[in-house]
Amino acid sequence: MARYYPAIIERAADGYGVFFPDLPGCTSAGATVQDAAENAEEALQAHIDLAAEHGDPIPPPSALDAIPRESDVIEVARVLVRADPPGRSVRVNITLQEDLLAAMERYASRTGYSRCGLLAQAVRERMRRDRAAA
Repeated sequence: MARYYPAIIERAADGYGVFFPDLPGCTSAGATVQDAAENAEEALQAHIDLAAEHGDPIPPPSALDAIPRESDVIEVARVLVRADPPGRSVRVNITLQEDLLAAMERYASRTGYSRCGLLAQAVRERMRRDRAAA
């Protein structure tokens, strides 16, 4: 069942930033408020997937109106952002070109993903883009 996490959209020097009070370190941004809100979903899902992959606890979302306002944050909006909890993992066997696999492993290592986490996030992003284009 999907969860909806509160996100704060704030004015930034060159657009808008997004942060999730329940998930320290989970941030996103966009050139417009709408871009920032749309990008927040991808950031949230990646954060939750990575936490689950590493065995880190995933806190439940707070109520949107229970989050106190911070005096040093120039809030533009508060939104609820959807995330799907990690499901049961299923092992699959795939074939990739050797150079693509090596590049993927280097990228995953630099960004903190595992190969599986990176592939899952790439597929989610592609499906999100395709839905938005439709």
